[in-house]
Amino acid sequence: MIEVNSLCKRYGHLTAVDNLTFTVEPGQVLGFLGPNGAGKSTTMKMLTGFLAPTSGTARIFGHDVVHDSLAARQCTGYLPEGAPSYDEMTVAQFLRFVARARGIRSSQVNEAMDKAVVQLNLQGVLHQVIETLSKGFRRRVGLAQAIIHDPRVLILDEPTDGLDPNQKHEVRQLISKMSSDKIIVISTHILEEVQALCNRVMIIAQGRLLADDTPAGLIARSRYHNAVTLVAENARKIASTLSELPQVAKAELQGSELTVFPAGEGLFEAVSAAIAEHGWQVSELRYEAGRMDEVFRMITQGEAA
Repeated sequence: MIEVNSLCKRYGHLTAVDNLTFTVEPGQVLGFLGPNGAGKSTTMKMLTGFLAPTSGTARIFGHDVVHDSLAARQCTGYLPEGAPSYDEMTVAQFLRFVARARGIRSSQVNEAMDKAVVQLNLQGVLHQVIETLSKGFRRRVGLAQAIIHDPRVLILDEPTDGLDPNQKHEVRQLISKMSSDKIIVISTHILEEVQALCNRVMIIAQGRLLADDTPAGLIARSRYHNAVTLVAENARKIASTLSELPQVAKAELQGSELTVFPAGEGLFEAVSAAIAEHGWQVSELRYEAGRMDEVFRMITQGEAA
């Protein structure tokens, strides 16, 4: 597992990471969320041996990232922010170099390369110079080098940044497929990605851990959890009528969009029945599981305040 205990990183008077403690076990896909400058990338750099912590410890499957750094890095795959690489190399040259640097035997290098190339769909650019690739393909090359040695831990900083919707879908499928027997830590600002990929979410701000929960648990903190939203031209009149229902605690109106909040069970059924009974012309009706962006703002802005 990953074991982090009282991890800190300071630059003079600036504390980038402040006393982080957590563990991650195989099979978990951890979404690492936070505003810009929260300390996400700094934490990842310490876990992967690129930065030494000021204090505290981090272990990868029992290997201390400072005192047993090589062993810790051998079982870790890392995609840094921006997917840096050697621009003058072709994709094939770069992946072959990474495979050899990772200690893969010469007889197995081609097999490891072929597997990574197929997984990231890089066959068409294999002999193209990396400098000439689009941002999306550079990101996929970065992912290929991270998985080429089949690591037990994957640490991915913005893995789908710069990818088009189809490429994002392919990468998310790949991450989901690998998650059964690996630890995967993903830093992202795409909340949809957290809900699609992660079974655990940590939110940090100003280097401090503010929340550690499942995506469903975080969404349940939203004030929109179990609310009902509808869109109609006569939303104001509808709001007045729905406010009388015992299942409705509160109604909020924004133009033609009306959201009613639950006072108990059965809100959606009660609203649907009222629409049918009164014959209201409703262009949209939706059940609100909750809004992750609202929870994120509530947690991080509350910390800032």
